[in-house]
Amino acid sequence: MEQNCVLLDTSFFIRLLNEEDPLHENALGYFRYFLEHDFVIKISTIAIAEYCVRGDVSELPLKNMLIVPFNFDHAQRAGKMIAEVYAEKKKRGATIAPRAVVPNDTKMFAQADVEPDINFYGTADVECKKVYDMIKTSEGKLSFEFIDITIPYTTYFGVFDFKE
Repeated sequence: MEQNCVLLDTSFFIRLLNEEDPLHENALGYFRYFLEHDFVIKISTIAIAEYCVRGDVSELPLKNMLIVPFNFDHAQRAGKMIAEVYAEKKKRGATIAPRAVVPNDTKMFAQADVEPDINFYGTADVECKKVYDMIKTSEGKLSFEFIDITIPYTTYFGVFDFKE
């Protein structure tokens, strides 16, 4: 059986590490589920940079994760993905000036799509789901599934949470 692998974004870690956040329990539930079910957990260097804007890298649970550097293949894929998003927005009637800016969520989508072992992308950023859906619509499919942590892990994975 193939081992599952998840790439987690900045918004996931913000929720995981802030006990006051309304999504803290969901993030904690997912993280525990990933560990208990032998998921390979990955974090992008992009997410680390974003987290370090307001946090410190030492706060991240790096001993439980592998770090994915943003590389040449990821950059090429991200450029194609954002071009598809711009084309899709234009088809929908949006007036946009194509820019040479690739948002970080699209860069991390590219990493998830290029890396052969990543089959899930976990985030609390529901707005980036729109971008994911546009790319998926344009291409027909992506190599990873989107996990929206506003939905509890028990619902997403269809499991019971038996409290000890």
